[in-house]
Amino acid sequence: MKVKIALIQMAMTDDLEDNLKKAVKLIRKAAKKGAQIVCLPEVFTSPYFPQEEKADTRKYEESIPGPSYHMLSKAAKDNNVILIGGSVYENFNNRKFNSAMIFDETGTFLGKYRKMHIPHDPNFYEQNYFEKGDLGYQVFQTKFGKIAVLICYDQWFPEAARIVSLMGADMIFYPTAIGTLDNVDQSEGNWQQAWEAVQRGHAIANGVIVAGVNRVGKESKTTFWGGSFIYSQFGTLLARGKDKEKIIIAEVETELGKDVKEGWRFFYNRRPETYGKLTER
Repeated sequence: MKVKIALIQMAMTDDLEDNLKKAVKLIRKAAKKGAQIVCLPEVFTSPYFPQEEKADTRKYEESIPGPSYHMLSKAAKDNNVILIGGSVYENFNNRKFNSAMIFDETGTFLGKYRKMHIPHDPNFYEQNYFEKGDLGYQVFQTKFGKIAVLICYDQWFPEAARIVSLMGADMIFYPTAIGTLDNVDQSEGNWQQAWEAVQRGHAIANGVIVAGVNRVGKESKTTFWGGSFIYSQFGTLLARGKDKEKIIIAEVETELGKDVKEGWRFFYNRRPETYGKLTER
C-alpha cells in the first residue's frame, strides 16, 4: 500500500493558542498536498521550556482531553488524515508527562503515548518537568497500517524501536525538539548527523518506516535545526527538511517492510535467551 506521510516542521511562540492555530493551518495545507498521515513536533504548543532549570510552565499544562485534544481531533476529521499530535505538556492529576495523542481520520482518539526516556543535560532539564512514561510502549492500528510513536530522547534507545517493531509497528514516528546549543561543547562530532544516523539504523534493523519531525527556530540558547526526515524500511532517504518551517512529504510503500523482514530475517534469527543483560539495572 502506498501512503503519503507529512511532517510539520514548525517554530513555536509563547502562546499556546497561536501554536495550535498554526498547527491546524499547516495540517490543512498538508492534507491539500495529499498527505494521509500527519505528524507534529514535540511540545508543539509551547517553547521548549526545559532549556531552563526552573521555568513557570503553568500556562503550557493541559489535560487530555483538553484544548489540544479537541482542536486536533477536529483537524483530523476535517482533513481526513491520521494525526499524530506531536506532544503536549500533560497534567494528569498533578503528575506531568510529555504525551503524544493519536487520532484517526474520523477524529477518533486512538490513544496516547507518554515519553519513556527523559533526558537531563545542560539545556535539556526535562527531569525537572516530566515524569517517566507509565503507559508502556504502544502500537496503534490505522487503515494504513500499525503506527508507533516514540518521543525525542527515546530515539537513542534501540530497545524502544525494537519493542514496538516486535509489536507489529509498520511505521515509527519520533516527534522531536533538538538543536545546536550556544553554551555547550559539541567537539565530539556533528550532533545532527548522529541524530539522523541512529534513527536510520532503527529503520534498517527493524524493517520499519522511520519519520523524525523536529522544530525550527532560535529559542533562548538553542537553535533547533529542523532536518526532519523520512526513511524507508531499508534506510533509503525519502525526504528531508532544512532549517525553515516546512511541510515535508514523502510517499512510502508499506509492503516493503514485509520484504525486508523476510529477506534479512533479523527477527527470525534473534536470540532472546541471550539478552538478559538488557533488563539488568
